[in-house]
Amino acid sequence: MDTLLLARLQFATTTSFHFLFVTLSLGLVVFVAGMQTAYAISGKAVYARMTKFWGTLYVINYALGIVTGLVMEFQFGLNWGGLSEVAGNVFGAPLALETLIAFFVEATFLGMWTFGWNRLPKWIHLALIWLVAAAAYASTLWVLAANAFLQNPVGHEMRDGRAYLTDFGALLRNASLTDSLLHVVSAALLAGGLFVAGISAWHFIRRTNEEDVFRRSLRWGVAAAPVGAFSIIHFGFLQEVAIERYQPMKLAVMYQEPTRLEAARQLMLQRFGPGDFAPPSWVAVPYQVMMNGAFVLALATLACLVLLFRNWLVRLRVPLYALVAMMPVPFVLVIMGWLVREVGRQPWAVYGLLTTEQAVSDVPPGLVLASYIGFTLVLGLLVVLDYWLIATFARRGPRHTLLGTTLAEPARDRLTAY
Repeated sequence: MDTLLLARLQFATTTSFHFLFVTLSLGLVVFVAGMQTAYAISGKAVYARMTKFWGTLYVINYALGIVTGLVMEFQFGLNWGGLSEVAGNVFGAPLALETLIAFFVEATFLGMWTFGWNRLPKWIHLALIWLVAAAAYASTLWVLAANAFLQNPVGHEMRDGRAYLTDFGALLRNASLTDSLLHVVSAALLAGGLFVAGISAWHFIRRTNEEDVFRRSLRWGVAAAPVGAFSIIHFGFLQEVAIERYQPMKLAVMYQEPTRLEAARQLMLQRFGPGDFAPPSWVAVPYQVMMNGAFVLALATLACLVLLFRNWLVRLRVPLYALVAMMPVPFVLVIMGWLVREVGRQPWAVYGLLTTEQAVSDVPPGLVLASYIGFTLVLGLLVVLDYWLIATFARRGPRHTLLGTTLAEPARDRLTAY
């Protein structure tokens, strides 16, 4: 195995693992903020219990997700020196903003929110979680702005073989950014909705306590999931407009239509001269999985929404099992989507500007293999730990959250503290 292949495998692995955490955090924070808003307005204690329960799961996932982000940064520095040298002056700017927001603004506000229960005024405490949510989505914007530059390099000029940023606004107006950002936001909403609905459904199946908490949570999740599912489909197809214009070979391989493939080859020949500029043909497989999976989830979640009428969703019980089974599906589709977006860009690291072969660092394959194995083990451990912690606290239910309490408080006080 050579350095380039190992570096690409490492990038695919670290990005996929990290984005699992990001997707859940983006989806779940909206529910936590919404539930706390409902409590602040209505004063009903059930919304406080909902906020603490789902907030605990959010904090767990966010904390471990930060570590996966650090691993991803390490592999960037180790494996992609050529990319940083040629294009780092451009795509490094939005990544620097993302780092400042994620590691300073977002983490600071989340820490204040986590430890501010019973210490801060109600409305200030509520504002903190909304600031956390806003910072999370701002981070997503900057990451995707950097990635959109790799898909469609704009707002720069080349000097001495290096790209220099000339129009920062062009990065935000990139045709490859807007629809992809809304696509990711939709995926997060779907994942968060099915996560909330699935865990709530599990508690109904087990007939556990806190029925009021999980009945309301179930409704919130089931109401949000089809919105996310249909939005995914909408913004997914809208992205194909930009792909057809700027990356016609990717679209041709995605659909595997002979006429379109031949037209794309001729266009690549005119643009870049002789050479093989087609991504691997297997990109069509994750594309079909993602597209068909989104349609299935859209119909299934819409059916669950209809079954909320007269509480049929709970009475029939079979839909509850279906909701539990659907929980991991959005995360599979997210990975399929990233494979299509990133592998479909091959053989370019920066489309039309820099190939992946030119972008990779000049390091021995053994070193990349060692780092790949080490990083993968760390990421795998973090995924297992995240699942175990979330599953443990999800099973225990709202009465066992420590948000808003201290270890010195008696158990009976923990149940009532806000």
